[in-house]
Amino acid sequence: MNRQRAQNYLNELGATSTPFLAIVDFEMSRPLVYPIAQIPDHIHFQIGDVCKGLDNTPAEVVIPRFEKVAVQVEKYTEEFVKVQESIRSGDTYLINLTSKCSISTPHSLAQIYCASRAKYKLLYEEQFVVFSPECFVKIKDGIISSFPMKGTIDAAIPNAAQILLSDQKERAEHATIVDLIRNDLSRVAREVQVERFRYLDYIATNDTNIYQMSSEIRGVLPPDYKNSIGDILFALLPAGSISGAPKNKTLEIIRKTESNRRGYYTGVMVYFDGATLDSGVLIRFIKKEDDELYFHSGGGITFQSKLEHEYQELMSKVYVPVT
Repeated sequence: MNRQRAQNYLNELGATSTPFLAIVDFEMSRPLVYPIAQIPDHIHFQIGDVCKGLDNTPAEVVIPRFEKVAVQVEKYTEEFVKVQESIRSGDTYLINLTSKCSISTPHSLAQIYCASRAKYKLLYEEQFVVFSPECFVKIKDGIISSFPMKGTIDAAIPNAAQILLSDQKERAEHATIVDLIRNDLSRVAREVQVERFRYLDYIATNDTNIYQMSSEIRGVLPPDYKNSIGDILFALLPAGSISGAPKNKTLEIIRKTESNRRGYYTGVMVYFDGATLDSGVLIRFIKKEDDELYFHSGGGITFQSKLEHEYQELMSKVYVPVT
């Protein structure tokens, strides 16, 4: 299904209050849309309390473990330098640079899916698994809300929460994304405002526990918004937190800089129950490629970014949330 067909189909399903699941890739070239009654057996998902497919709490589940091979420093350095050149030339002032880390684990993707704990979970056959903490947008009673997540720190560092909140680079990066999302929401909603700015979530993982920083932004949709759910979603894609600002130019730089297409990594999953909509950004992502497993992760780069720090943040996001 191409983008336009998916967009039109989502409008039709919304207009008839038909529950659906949509999975949209970062490039928006291979979107998947299914009425709930027609979801294939090879797709398993959980969004909040709604789940379909595999039992998420089987008795035999253990904390998943894997060995990770560090992202190639030379390759990451080359891409980091290209991004910094684009920033210095004024083409972008924030860009989300992603890479992938080879991992080895005795667990199947299905076992990792069941063991992980996250707001947004997705297993697509044995091709990829997602356990994401980040909301894309929620729609309830005509109110659209977004919760961009930007800023990460190892919770074991003494006074970690305060360090993250007071870090000038992280503060500037987060403020940029909040402004971008506020502008994006203003394209589809009115009375857009920031409800909460820079709050922290604590995430326990199989590796190192972390703090992540988020904000909440809200707006009011037109009364007939269900008739244009597809238009609304695609007007906001791709998510600002995993692209950058200004968005269109930054997307061009991402395509030129990153060596691989992202595919469903950093796309979104969307669930509509006929009345309310919830969606998550497809981060914390393990993909099988030629019988090898790769954990995809990324981080925001600004003119203040230091290579060593950004590389370390990239690796700190290679984890499975377990509580």
